[in-house]
Amino acid sequence: MPPATPIRIGFVDYKLENFHANVFLKAYRTQLKERGATVSGCHALDEDEGRAWAKKNDVPYFDDPTQLNGAVDAYMVLAPSNPEKHLELCQRVFQFGKPTYVDKTFAPDLATARTIFDLADKHGVPVQTTSALRYTNVQTHAKGRAVRHMTAWGGGSSFEEYAIHPVEMVISVMGPKVSSLMRRGDGKYSQLLLNFDGERTATVNVYATEGTPYAAAVTDEKGTELIKIETSKLFVDTAAAVLDFLERGKPNIDRAESLAIRRILDGAAKPEAREKFISLG
Repeated sequence: MPPATPIRIGFVDYKLENFHANVFLKAYRTQLKERGATVSGCHALDEDEGRAWAKKNDVPYFDDPTQLNGAVDAYMVLAPSNPEKHLELCQRVFQFGKPTYVDKTFAPDLATARTIFDLADKHGVPVQTTSALRYTNVQTHAKGRAVRHMTAWGGGSSFEEYAIHPVEMVISVMGPKVSSLMRRGDGKYSQLLLNFDGERTATVNVYATEGTPYAAAVTDEKGTELIKIETSKLFVDTAAAVLDFLERGKPNIDRAESLAIRRILDGAAKPEAREKFISLG
């Protein structure tokens, strides 16, 4: 059921012409239309591209974030391919104190991730981040199960941009208490070995090839089940979950999980992780 006053969302981005801006806008205007949410304004660091996208999609463009703030109730910071821009974008909107979703990958490193959360706390901003791979049939299957081991597969054009997806799948099922990591492989084929508390383990395979579907194998006391991700509603389900957060104004994802994901990605970039297990603290 939509809220009594439908929420107005502002898109904030680096270059608005990207897959996520387009797919989220479409979801709110079509599949999720009955919830009443609207994208009532946008702002971009690349103003020319931002204005062109806004005109093409009939979304008001604001070159001044203060003026945009008068037209929206919540924000979505996008720039999915440019996490290095997220802190700057958050600095532009956190000052207004409104719920803000930050797209994947949350930050380019753990220090910046902590800075973003600290800035949100300073301004009293509810903030949440996630990959679309948090909302799949894998999480539905694993709910309520005592998962001992999990293997996740993911593709994409590069490890740096797309490793977030299978890592998010694993953390969303197994929680944030990951203690150590080792990485095997590079280039198109990388594998992460993860150790969790309670002698639980996970393996993350990131194959930068178009022929690798997202999938997972989940092991509990009853055995192992291989699960292929149902992708047809992936972004609609993500958009709906973002809307749940923005309407409530209260995160429904523990930030400890978001920070654990960033610790894993940082650890995977360390040369010593190619030689041995390294502590993730």
